[in-house]
Amino acid sequence: MLNKKTKNKSFIFFLFSLLLIIAVASSLKVLDDNVLYFFSPTEIKEKSNLNLNQKIRIGGMVKNQSIIVNNNEIKFIVTDFKNEIIVTYRGTVPNLFAEGKGVVAEGKLQDKKYFVAKRILAKHDENYMPPKNKKKLNDK
Repeated sequence: MLNKKTKNKSFIFFLFSLLLIIAVASSLKVLDDNVLYFFSPTEIKEKSNLNLNQKIRIGGMVKNQSIIVNNNEIKFIVTDFKNEIIVTYRGTVPNLFAEGKGVVAEGKLQDKKYFVAKRILAKHDENYMPPKNKKKLNDK
């Protein structure tokens, strides 16, 4: 039989463990809700269960001769040299944004061919790519 002091220590340990588990679970849930997934145009085309309300990132190269600027809106095509997506964006683009350069656009899909960007990230040098992404582009 456990004495009162041991029971109190066990209860405090159990309570602390329970609170730690709840804190870790809620932290992971919040992180999961804020994760933005990166997709290439081919991955979007092949994906069957697209959630159009989900914020995502698409990435690839800006197709040559595809940039059209009207007032404060810019339209361009992102390609992975296999498939393409038309992107529209309102606002100013980064200085390094140009045709033939790498780009990542953050926003929402209208459908599998049209993307409305809320943010544009230009890659400073497409010569360096993480090995995983470089292999994807070379395989296609």
